[in-house]
Amino acid sequence: MINPVELFVGLRYLRAKRRTRFVSFITLISLAGVALGVAALIVILSVMNGFEGELRTRLLSMSAHGQITGADGRTQNWRDLLSEVAAHPGVAAAAPLVQMEGMIQSGRELRAVLAHGVEPEFEKTLSEPPINLLEGSLDSLQPGSRNVILGRLLAIDLGLYLGDGVVMLIPRPASDDTLQPVLERFTLSGVFEAGLQEHDASLALINASDAAAVLGLGDERSAVRFRAHDVMSAPLIAAELRAQIGGDIDSSDWTVENASYFRAIRIEKMMMSLILSLIIAVAAFNIVASLVMVVTDKTNDIAVLRTLGMRPAGVVKVFFIQGAVIGWAGVFIGVALGVVLAINVPVIVPFLEQTLGFQIMPGDVFYVTQIPSELESADVTTIAIAAFLLTSLATLYPARRAAHVNPAVALRYE
Repeated sequence: MINPVELFVGLRYLRAKRRTRFVSFITLISLAGVALGVAALIVILSVMNGFEGELRTRLLSMSAHGQITGADGRTQNWRDLLSEVAAHPGVAAAAPLVQMEGMIQSGRELRAVLAHGVEPEFEKTLSEPPINLLEGSLDSLQPGSRNVILGRLLAIDLGLYLGDGVVMLIPRPASDDTLQPVLERFTLSGVFEAGLQEHDASLALINASDAAAVLGLGDERSAVRFRAHDVMSAPLIAAELRAQIGGDIDSSDWTVENASYFRAIRIEKMMMSLILSLIIAVAAFNIVASLVMVVTDKTNDIAVLRTLGMRPAGVVKVFFIQGAVIGWAGVFIGVALGVVLAINVPVIVPFLEQTLGFQIMPGDVFYVTQIPSELESADVTTIAIAAFLLTSLATLYPARRAAHVNPAVALRYE
């Protein structure tokens, strides 16, 4: 427990004039270093959280939060299954899906394609936000229309315009467990842009009945997809639906289907945190250097305090207070500065771009042209606590060194 005398002496040493200004300069550098490191860490993690949220939004703009699939990718009685899935309290909307992979050709151009057979009336309620259609309408995908809506990059690669015809080569399972190639002709009736390479360069939308006819599914569907009220609860909802429905039913969710994307972001966040933590570590070493010089400067004062009855533990507390105030003040300033900057990133970045005359993320290179920021209280709390602990630990060596000052030796020639 720190008593008033130790607190008074520690704070008094913090603001006392010293024989040289160099120690005061190192102290200010230490405080600024801690503040800069904490602020930078908060801002960078907030920006990466923003990019993660942007990626999640774009990934889910053309897909669902989860899906229920029947045996061998064939879902019978899909209307009953759709009603059961939609009745779950955590599900906001549900829609059937027929999924097939193959090749798409226009003229001499041939590209791989992932085709989603959808029902327009269900798909409109499932997509949140709505599908970003640059041309055409989702209502053009009527049964028997043989219309197709392609991603923007895929349409550009194939050199297509509205009304142009394309040929799809789809492998269909045959009765002898082999794959039979099927050629089907479709007409381009729309173009969408999801803002994600995976979707814009390889995804096609057709009517679910047309897709089922190509695969020979009849009235069956591949799966029933759903959108949850809370996207983070989708894994739990998928597991509950699988247990509730029972039978030969499988379930999946967006965290499984897109695990590689978010694993990469988590690794990047971890590495950025480690790199930026070095700033705080350097500042902590500066605190050590500053306090060591203070101990050297105050050797006689420490000896006097010892001769007046202060125990070694009291001397440790005196210098711990001094170092802790420097570190904690830096953490407080850094947290305040980091939170303000993280909240105002969407305002600060355009101002810097306009002032400096360049664009950080040009639209012809990146899908995301604005730097997003999503401040999370858990990140701020973790960074603050870690910085508090690191700066507090930095005071222990100089404080223990001060406690080992021998009063007789220090005052011998005084």
